[in-house]
Amino acid sequence: MSGALWDDPIAPPAAPDLIVEADGGSRGNPGIAAGGAVVLDAVSGDVLVELGVYVGIGSNNVAEYRGMIEGLRAAFEREPASVRVRLDSKLVVEQMTGRWKIKHPDMQALAREARELLAGRRVSFEWIPRAQNARADAAANESMDRRESFRRDLAA
Repeated sequence: MSGALWDDPIAPPAAPDLIVEADGGSRGNPGIAAGGAVVLDAVSGDVLVELGVYVGIGSNNVAEYRGMIEGLRAAFEREPASVRVRLDSKLVVEQMTGRWKIKHPDMQALAREARELLAGRRVSFEWIPRAQNARADAAANESMDRRESFRRDLAA
């Protein structure tokens, strides 16, 4: 399942320049929470950036959004023509593509922040099975374990 936030969703770009894989988790829900993301070169598959976003006490959904937002910020630093965001959270994918309403005020604020970040950019969203999101999951777990945010720039 995928969705688009570009001008012409019927004719999306053939392939994105970058891929952001994002995830989030919470130990207790709410509990210790963090998001994680990796930015990948869409052609080579090389990991360019790994990051963890420590939330503190929060829900897994807040952590998912935080991982996605910070992953997008890292991707946009490279000025890509387009980005594909891959998440194992159907909730976030459906909310970001506008197919599902956002009822919770905290989630509305995060979605608004994400949409402001995306304004004028070519970004698509894709749901992926959890097993295909291991790198972002590992980054979120590392941030929860360390109880701090981190960022590693791995390739040019």
